[in-house]
Amino acid sequence: MVQQKMSLQRRETEIGVGTVIITDSAKRYVNDVLETGRLSYGPYSRRFENEFAKAHQCRHAIFTNSGTSSLQIALAALKEKYGWADGDEVLCPATTFVATSNIILQNNMVPVFVDVDPEIYNIDPAQIEKYITARTRCVIVVHLYGHPADIDPIMEISRRRGICVLEDSCETMFAAYKGKSVGSFGEIACFSTYAAHILVTGVGGINTTSSDDLAIMLRSAMNHGRDSIYLSIDDDQGKQGDELRAVMERRFRFVRMGYSFRATEMEAALGCAQIEDADRNIQARKRNGEALTSRLSKWSGYLQLPTVRPGSDHVFMMFPILVRADAPFSREELTFFLEQQNIETRTMVSLLDQPYYRKLFGSEVEDRYPVARWIDRNGFYIGCHMEITPDDVEYIGCVFDEFFSQRA
Repeated sequence: MVQQKMSLQRRETEIGVGTVIITDSAKRYVNDVLETGRLSYGPYSRRFENEFAKAHQCRHAIFTNSGTSSLQIALAALKEKYGWADGDEVLCPATTFVATSNIILQNNMVPVFVDVDPEIYNIDPAQIEKYITARTRCVIVVHLYGHPADIDPIMEISRRRGICVLEDSCETMFAAYKGKSVGSFGEIACFSTYAAHILVTGVGGINTTSSDDLAIMLRSAMNHGRDSIYLSIDDDQGKQGDELRAVMERRFRFVRMGYSFRATEMEAALGCAQIEDADRNIQARKRNGEALTSRLSKWSGYLQLPTVRPGSDHVFMMFPILVRADAPFSREELTFFLEQQNIETRTMVSLLDQPYYRKLFGSEVEDRYPVARWIDRNGFYIGCHMEITPDDVEYIGCVFDEFFSQRA
């Protein structure tokens, strides 16, 4: 095929897949932390946790140093609470970021993969029951790319088959499914505030739960497994007599396997500023998602664009695209063209084609999950964040137009 000369003017700055806006409030809050010298868990952490929990219809939020850490202690807490054994099984979608499955292995449990929905890319509820065995204890429901999984049928299976639900919502915040927030369905949910996510604190993760017992276990696990009588340096303040004596005797007791997964007040201060702008952030992402879908719809014969399930929000952490199987070009051709024009791309999260997973589960494991395999081979995403302007959307559309004009 003869390639035409590129007629589009290449932009000088990149349209990235993520961004962070450091507001005046963020600078003021971080400077306040530095002025006070209080770097460990304190008022900004408590404020961020309380506001995040309220926004996600939960009683508790626990701020950690990463979404992966939040996942690891969530499964550990459930394992402890219910007395699960090493070698018990946890269902996990076959398309997800590698951390979702890694934490199952790190908790000495066995990941059992389930194929995903071909339009929404989250775990397919219709596929779950065939993988449940006598040793199945939990299903991890991942809300990918900003869109909730189809959670109602999963909760029904959970109740009927007696298995727990753990939500991996690291890529999806402030999104509702049938009027109820992500993060409020399972016993525990996990979120990420890492760079390029919806809220950005540099590093960071959040657990949500409405269980008082699980909240205590999570706080303990992130703090070396410490006795819950002393989980913050404020816990011995103002105590006298027997109360003070009890704290002194137990504050360096460790009652479970734990980790050093704490974040600092500086990350929490950034989180407080970020959550103040959450509504503007989410509305901008939704507008950009709708605008990109409209602008690229002319090429829907070649590309599968994002679908929004009725009754669900899509908050567009990113804008996922799949090259259709019968398209006369490859994903690599398209993404290379986009990158040449300063539009950053990422392949959609793949799991079972990773070298380590092929080593663990066999080189043919991906073949058992045809939808996940198709996504691994053909999916990618571009940015959809709040700093993308209407002019940026139009530029992206023109670059796609140019790509297809060269293949007409």
